[in-house]
Amino acid sequence: MSALTARLLVFCTSAAVLILEILAGRLLAPYVGVTLETFTGIIGTVLAGIAIGAWLGGLAADRTEPRRLLAPLLVVGGILTLLAPPIINTIGPRLGGSGPADIVTLTVLAFFLPAAVLSAVTPVVVKIRLHTLDETGRVVGSLSAIGTTGAIVGTFLTGFVLIAAWPSRPIVFALGAALIVAGLGLGAADLSRGALAAIVIPGVLGGLLLFTVNGPCETETAYFCARVEVDAERPTGRVLWLDTLRHSYVDLEDPTYLDFRYAKIMADVLASTPPGPLDVLFIGGGGFTLPRYIAEVRPGSTSLVLELDPTLVDIARVDLGLVTSADLAVQVGDARLLLADAPAGQYDAVIGDAFGGLSVPWHLTTEEFVTEIRERLTPTGYYLLNMIDYPPLGFARAEAATLADVFTHVAVIAPRDYLDGTRGGNFVMVASDSPIDTAAITASIRQRGGLEVVVGAAELARFLEGADVLRDDFAPVDQLISRP
Repeated sequence: MSALTARLLVFCTSAAVLILEILAGRLLAPYVGVTLETFTGIIGTVLAGIAIGAWLGGLAADRTEPRRLLAPLLVVGGILTLLAPPIINTIGPRLGGSGPADIVTLTVLAFFLPAAVLSAVTPVVVKIRLHTLDETGRVVGSLSAIGTTGAIVGTFLTGFVLIAAWPSRPIVFALGAALIVAGLGLGAADLSRGALAAIVIPGVLGGLLLFTVNGPCETETAYFCARVEVDAERPTGRVLWLDTLRHSYVDLEDPTYLDFRYAKIMADVLASTPPGPLDVLFIGGGGFTLPRYIAEVRPGSTSLVLELDPTLVDIARVDLGLVTSADLAVQVGDARLLLADAPAGQYDAVIGDAFGGLSVPWHLTTEEFVTEIRERLTPTGYYLLNMIDYPPLGFARAEAATLADVFTHVAVIAPRDYLDGTRGGNFVMVASDSPIDTAAITASIRQRGGLEVVVGAAELARFLEGADVLRDDFAPVDQLISRP
């Protein structure tokens, strides 16, 4: 084997492992979310696969002719790569959770074996290239460096280019097919027809399964599996699903129709403010329900929406009736970064709706971020935040404590059994440096037939008891949040 061939094999298989590792986050997200725990499970599982694969590959290379191992390793690695998405889409819905055990189980089933098989290539190539013990350091060191370089290239290529350009399945298909073709190219001369069939048939079946075992995505963005459904009971209604979360509801003909309880609560809070146009900043767009609502009920209002995902903006325009203008503008990017350019003291309200049931961007929860929001509000402005948590409400209480550390007045609005820690779901939190008119908010809630409770002052102190303030250097949101 030439030095160039050896280097290409090590480079490409190492890159393939890291391409799979980055894709794993996207493929697992619909079932376990995008959290620190998700990436911890992925990284730990893939590292375990690399370690076991390198060890067993070295053992096999010492016990048999190493050249005979390369083609099977590449072909089997390619087939296992093709099978990863069907495994996830078959097993994921049956796990029914997003805890560490579920994350690791799903990751092991889908990605451990392809990572191990592909990682066995490097020690096999080392064995082939090592002609004398006098060159051990040079051979092992150079191939290790090349493998690491391949891993770096695979990481950057996937994270910065591939996921932004194509859905996950075509990337997986191209990667698996390339590995199978490379293996056939290496071993074609030594393969009988039976052996060739034994390779080609599983490869074809793996490719078919990849595209026939469907996942939950209608549209795959860089961050979510997204789909829009028509409400069977309301023909003009549209439901936006992100991963497994029923995220937004939009009535194409009636912007004042609010289906979600948290949206109704936010409307109740806005109704308690003085009449007239509002200048509103939104952290997260989703279905753009509330910007359209405010434009309808408060004519002359302006809304600026900071949305991370450009594909969601496209979906909202095509399927959810979003029309952007000078009065309803969208900026695409991370809200923490974009907020720095927002003018100070301008907004009557900042509405935070970037937290999902499985995915919470922790850097939008901290005291530092909340302080930046406070600086952009008028003296009487409100920060309204929608969040989801379940007993024992570790995240909800910590976020409320963080708001109370920054603002003079804070209220938490939810059903009584949520606040008591019996059940969980959406909480709406309101923060301001001006007194919050809890009586007016309660009256609006009762007028529409709602039963939610507005908690402030003394009762809020009991809700916050023992909760820590979230800060940039310590915001363990993924450990605090509880899910059903």
